Amino acid sequence: MKAYAKLVNNGLEAVDVVKDLHRQGYSDKEIYVLAHSKDRTDRLADATNANTVGISEEGMFDAMANLFRDRGDELRHKIESMGFDSNEAGMYEAELDRGKVLVMARH
Repeated sequence: MKAYAKLVNNGLEAVDVVKDLHRQGYSDKEIYVLAHSKDRTDRLADATNANTVGISEEGMFDAMANLFRDRGDELRHKIESMGFDSNEAGMYEAELDRGKVLVMARH
């Protein structure tokens, strides 16, 4: 199942997108945020009441494998685990490298 994704420039825009997704019927458990740094991702998740992509989305094996991946590979894998293909994941990861924030949602 394909997830919704939107790139935004900062945390304020991420909050607006999350609010819009709530209005569209998505619950907190169905909305995810992702930034290049893990710390920024965690801060954004707290600020927006959204989730981070973790074991329940990736599976135990892949989550463990992330411990041995570089950050770019880890981000691409997290994006793919949300239902995007490798080309899309690569494009989104490149934007995260540039400081963008990715907001994703799936029912």
